[in-house]
Amino acid sequence: MELKIAVLPGDGIGPEISTQGVLVLDAIAHRFNHKFIFKSGLIGASAIDTVGDPFPEDTLRLCLESDAILFSAVGDPRYDNNPSSPVRPEQGLLKMRKSLELYANIRPINTYKSLVERSPLKEEVIEGVDFVCVRELTGGMYFGEKFESEDKAYDTNVYSRSEIERILRVAYGYAMKRKKHLTVVDKANVLASSRLWRKVAQNMEKEYPEVKTDYMFVDNASMRIVQDPKFFDVLVTENTFGDILTDEASVITGSMGLLPSASTGDKTPLFEPVHGSWPEAAGKNIANPIAQILSAAMLLEHFGLIQEGKVVRDAVQASIENSICTPDIQKKNGNIYTTDEVGEWITDYCLHSN
Repeated sequence: MELKIAVLPGDGIGPEISTQGVLVLDAIAHRFNHKFIFKSGLIGASAIDTVGDPFPEDTLRLCLESDAILFSAVGDPRYDNNPSSPVRPEQGLLKMRKSLELYANIRPINTYKSLVERSPLKEEVIEGVDFVCVRELTGGMYFGEKFESEDKAYDTNVYSRSEIERILRVAYGYAMKRKKHLTVVDKANVLASSRLWRKVAQNMEKEYPEVKTDYMFVDNASMRIVQDPKFFDVLVTENTFGDILTDEASVITGSMGLLPSASTGDKTPLFEPVHGSWPEAAGKNIANPIAQILSAAMLLEHFGLIQEGKVVRDAVQASIENSICTPDIQKKNGNIYTTDEVGEWITDYCLHSN
């Protein structure tokens, strides 16, 4: 198979982990006789610094001309600490999602038996956790009408029936392939937009009688993720709630550096780690590349390269079991490995494992 892959390293630790993702994909291409063509683009603070735009037209064009996007992270404290800045790195991320119509964000949450001690939750609570969060990505407050003055500000949380229906179909699709259990998360007791979500979901659940559909307010869901995460199989929710809940859920594994994601829609699909740019660690070679590498595995699987994706997942599993780990997940008194060393070990496994 030949794939054109746009590589968007972005900011902070992005370039370091991006390198490891590309190396792993290169190894898979070599082993399975594929051809992956990589071309890099600017996004985020690095794009602002270079061309004054967090998502330049050249990057959009690159994405549209590619089969897939391997993205890393955006964010810079220069902008985090300056709320009056007219241009921000995160605007590039939002613009990319909207321009590419990436309305469905898929975040799998699962734990590794050998890392349960790294989680802040008890072993009996997290062992065997395996669920998927489906987050609507191009609607809600992040994209609604905004106003800001010295004395007043607002963000509007707007959703249409069609937007809700299409993300629910994605969620039901995952539920049908898994344990046939879907949890719709909203705040229908307070928000009009959530009441529309619930109405649409209640109508649609009749189309999927095999799936057990239940409904949960977001505050309850946030507690349930901590108290009983094994309750969930597929969780679907709107943009803002999804952003918060998936970051909360990522902590279950013991490190945000372990979790990948995919964003899909009507144009080029995008694959990225769930963590941010971690600017404090930039250039120190300590960032965990596993989330980026597993995002590469999701990219492979998206194009039907299931065996190839399994090789990458097996390599990650083996690296963890052999304690080839960066500081965030290394066991007490274990040897600390750098970003490059972990990436090289996993790449070598992908090339030479049986």
